[in-house]
Amino acid sequence: MSVAEAFDAVATGYDQARRRLVPCFDDFYRTAVQVAEPPLAEALAAGRAPRVLDLGAGTGLLSRLVAATVPEVRLTLLDAAPAMLAVAGDHLAAAGVPHRRVVADLTDPLPAPEPDRPADDATPLASSGGYDAVVSALAIHHLDDAGKRELYRRVRGVLRPGGVFVNAEQVAGPTPALDRRYHEVWLRQITALGSDAAEIAAAEERMAYDRPAPVGAQCRWLAEAGFVDVDCHFKAWRFAVFGGVAG
Repeated sequence: MSVAEAFDAVATGYDQARRRLVPCFDDFYRTAVQVAEPPLAEALAAGRAPRVLDLGAGTGLLSRLVAATVPEVRLTLLDAAPAMLAVAGDHLAAAGVPHRRVVADLTDPLPAPEPDRPADDATPLASSGGYDAVVSALAIHHLDDAGKRELYRRVRGVLRPGGVFVNAEQVAGPTPALDRRYHEVWLRQITALGSDAAEIAAAEERMAYDRPAPVGAQCRWLAEAGFVDVDCHFKAWRFAVFGGVAG
C-alpha cells in the first residue's frame, strides 16, 4: 500500500482523529497560521488576492484555518491522495472558499499560482508572480532527507520575494534516545486524550511510511535553499512549526 492509499483509507474520519493524535493540536495549527498570515495581509494591502499553496493538504484542515483567518485567500491544495482532497474540496466549497485541487506527489513539479482574472472572467491577467505563502502540515516527513532538501529548494522557487514557507511537522529527536522519548510521551498523551488500541495501531501502521528529520537539520536545509529569517516557532516533543522567508 502506498502512502496515498494509506491516507485515502482513513479520509472520512481523519480530522476527528487528528485532534487526539496531535496532543498540541491548537497551539500547533494556530502557530502555523500566525506564521503564514503576515505576507497574506501584505498582499491584501497591495490590492492582490493572497495566493497559498498547501503541500500534502490532505483534508484541507490547515487550508481551512488559513482561509478563516484571511477570507480573501486563494488556495491551491496538492496531495497524492484523491479521497483526502475530495473531503477538502467539500469543506472548502461549503464555506465558499476559492480553491483548486491538484492530485500530485511532493516529488512532482509544484504548480504555479493561477493568474488573476478580471470581473467578467474573460481573459486571464498576468500571474501574481508566485505564492505569498506555501504551507504544509504533517506531510513532508514522508520524504527522505534528500527529498526534503530538494522540495525546500523548489518551494523557494515558487514563492514571491518576501513570501513565507511554514511547515507544521512531525520531527525526529536529535538523538536516538530522545526520539524514543518523543514516542513514549506521544503514546501517553494520546491515550489520555482517548485514543484506543485500534486507533493507535492504525496510526503506527501509517507511521511506518514516515521519514522524520530533526528540526535543527531542517532549518539548516531551509537556509541552504535560500530562505532567510529561518526559525522554529513552536515545538512540543515530536511536533514542530518551522519555516523561513523567501529572500
